[in-house]
Amino acid sequence: MKWVWMLLALTAGMAASVQAGVNGGLGKRVGVLEGAFVSFLIGTIVLFLVQLFFGKGELLAMFSVPKWQLTGGILGAFYVFVMVLIVPKVGVANSLAAVIAGQLVMSSIIDHFGLFGGQRIPFDMTRLAAIACLFLALWLFFRK
Repeated sequence: MKWVWMLLALTAGMAASVQAGVNGGLGKRVGVLEGAFVSFLIGTIVLFLVQLFFGKGELLAMFSVPKWQLTGGILGAFYVFVMVLIVPKVGVANSLAAVIAGQLVMSSIIDHFGLFGGQRIPFDMTRLAAIACLFLALWLFFRK
């Protein structure tokens, strides 16, 4: 079953690449902030409809969760804005190579300390080597 989740994550990564390209083009046509807004608006409408028909949770519980748990939308908007801004300037692959590097560095910190209630996975030399390789790949991507 674990491979199904990994395949789903791989597919989400592919979707993020397509999204970056699409949003970059949108931003060039309508403006960076406007492109990010339109992207989030369409996503919000789609998620609203999907949760309306298929959701099983309690949407109003959002008023009782710790406020820091509501920052995901802000972080997502920041991500979309940055991608709309930089993809036309450096390309999809370069943009996502940098995003992936940032994600793995921060997620390693989160795992190491077990932040946000997650499982603690210690940072070790293997992870350090993987991040070093990732930064080498990032350098190779950005090299002219």
